[in-house]
Amino acid sequence: MPHDDTAEKPSKSARKRDAQDAQQLGERLIALQPEELDALSLPETLRDAIDLAQRIPSHGGRARQRQYIGKLMRSIDSTAIEATLAARHRISLELARQHKQVEAWRDRLVHEGVGGRRVLASEHPGLPEQELASLIDRSRNVHAPEAERSRASRELFRSLRALLVAPSDR
Repeated sequence: MPHDDTAEKPSKSARKRDAQDAQQLGERLIALQPEELDALSLPETLRDAIDLAQRIPSHGGRARQRQYIGKLMRSIDSTAIEATLAARHRISLELARQHKQVEAWRDRLVHEGVGGRRVLASEHPGLPEQELASLIDRSRNVHAPEAERSRASRELFRSLRALLVAPSDR
């Protein structure tokens, strides 16, 4: 009875998908900053290829280099790299969520004034209300120059971030 190799080998379509996935992961690596790449502990040949790809200005040359990086990616186990990138992405999403939350509070405090401050104080007891009241008033002062209101708004944002976001979350 002849030996059936089709059960052992992945299909041509599966190999193409794997090659495309490896090249896409390589493209994500090319987009990273050098210090982010250092944290991944990549093989030296792959790191050199990524560094070169980041320096190539021509479209065709970059495309060939991306294909080469994809070829290198197929020869290594990329699960650790993918896990690290996924963890970084989750952290980035959480930081963006926190930033939006603080911005929303700042905007609410500037637009609502005392009413917004009371809601914030009820949700987060122990906040320095006098400091916040001063910053809110300076941010809302229509008679002050725009630069002064903007500066007060940025200070209010920093104060809110320090109060609302735990230091370990930043």
